[in-house]
Amino acid sequence: MPIITTPQEFNVDDLFVDLRGFAGFPLYLKCEGFNFAGSIKLKAATEMVAAAERSGALRPGHTLVESSSGNLGVALSLVAAGRGYRFVCVTDSRCTLGARQLMQTLGARVHVITEPHPERGLLGARIDHVRRLCAERDGYLWLNQYANPGNWQAHYRTTGPQIARSFPDADVVFIGAGTTGTLMGVARYLREHRPATRLVAIDTVGSVTFGTPVAPRMIPGLGTGVRPALLDTSFVDDVVHVPEADTVRTCRMLVRGGFLFGGSTGTVVSGALSWLARNRAVTAVAVAPDLGDRYLDTVYHDQWAADLYGEEVLEPRAPHGVVGPARLGT
Repeated sequence: MPIITTPQEFNVDDLFVDLRGFAGFPLYLKCEGFNFAGSIKLKAATEMVAAAERSGALRPGHTLVESSSGNLGVALSLVAAGRGYRFVCVTDSRCTLGARQLMQTLGARVHVITEPHPERGLLGARIDHVRRLCAERDGYLWLNQYANPGNWQAHYRTTGPQIARSFPDADVVFIGAGTTGTLMGVARYLREHRPATRLVAIDTVGSVTFGTPVAPRMIPGLGTGVRPALLDTSFVDDVVHVPEADTVRTCRMLVRGGFLFGGSTGTVVSGALSWLARNRAVTAVAVAPDLGDRYLDTVYHDQWAADLYGEEVLEPRAPHGVVGPARLGT
């Protein structure tokens, strides 16, 4: 039986949901939310903190500071508590109440940015605030998830090999693009060890990551207002942009089958279904970054969803004309 001494030591690595009954396509969803942080971000948080300790940049008494829309902030709160560091998370008004409360419960201080930078949006304003904190206070260390190689290296060592081991003949793998740490780590591993597997990035409409126009986004997680420094598009075979209304629809279709996933997962599944409706694949794998408990007051709240995207998102119809949840799990 597993026995651990710190919370970051536990993660379920080999759980996949068979979505063929929902999608009408051979699609397997790798669930990354079953750890004490509740998301895939625990892998990056653990690696970045460990690398900073190894290099000597992070020492006892230091305070970690990071910009996050929610999940990495929760993961770093957990790792900081387990390693004895203070942590300040700089987020913005889109961060869910549940994520903010969880960070504070774990001992973190949370700074909420409400005014966007005129060109770089809320993310740009968050990063500026982080830089000010580090400049004004001794002992503050910014891990900088947007450029930190530990972000993608965590997934090169773990997520990529886990997918390849479970599905060695996968035709296509779908990865959501936020900081692009998961995307780049898995892509690099597959390029070296499974070069025949296609890598499709899933982004959200309004994100600038892949050069598309900026637009307002309300669901935290995927997408950026500033192109991530980690991104190397030469490792990406295709990109799908998902409207947030489709994210909401997909999450709500999945939960009708009993699977409560987060907004990032809804975006990834919606994008995968859209791509698979146009392209043939014998075996497809998608990564589910998070679970849905932190989205109960947003994606799963009828009034919130209807006010932002119209009441049609509440209708139980499958996005992109897929089968729907009637056969989910069969």
